[in-house]
Amino acid sequence: MIRVLLVDDHPVVRRGLRAMVDDLPDVEAVGDAADGAEALRLLQDGVRPDVVLMDLQMGAGMHGVEATRRITALPDPPAVLILTTYSTDADILAAVEAGATGYLLKDAPPEDVATAVHAAARGETVLAPPVAARLLGRVRAGRPTLSPREAEILGLLAEGLANKQISRRLFISEATVKTHLVHLYGKLGVDSRTAAIAAGLAAGLIRAV
Repeated sequence: MIRVLLVDDHPVVRRGLRAMVDDLPDVEAVGDAADGAEALRLLQDGVRPDVVLMDLQMGAGMHGVEATRRITALPDPPAVLILTTYSTDADILAAVEAGATGYLLKDAPPEDVATAVHAAARGETVLAPPVAARLLGRVRAGRPTLSPREAEILGLLAEGLANKQISRRLFISEATVKTHLVHLYGKLGVDSRTAAIAAGLAAGLIRAV
């Protein structure tokens, strides 16, 4: 029996996922959480899933990338399978860098999700066709490769955050933020925040806010 922990901030989505999971003959939902922090608490309290089905953006709670990073750092961690509506390069790369076993989109048919859960439980990598196509296209196009931290900072720039706000959000110094911006500007071939945001949007590195 494959044990699954569901993590999504929308109660209706969690109920739907639980119904779908529980309808499978060899899979059971062993818990659900509204954000990454709650998922970590459940794991620390003894819930032992084989697969964590993880959303990316979860309101004000701990987002999916950070939760994935922390979960995969645990001793004998479960596989983390991202299930989200977002498919930008930054989202995909950040999730993979954080240790996600797979990346699916929420418009995937239930049978595809079921197949992915089984594959993740076996330790296999699972990418939805649109996600795999984006990664392949990214490689072929030679688009700039940002580190997960640079991609995160670019996303915060797009939200309109100043350097001081970014440093507080990420718990790093303003000097470190400036260093990341220098590297970011160099990779994008720009010299301003506005140009960096425009280049990031054009390259599919960030989502429009």
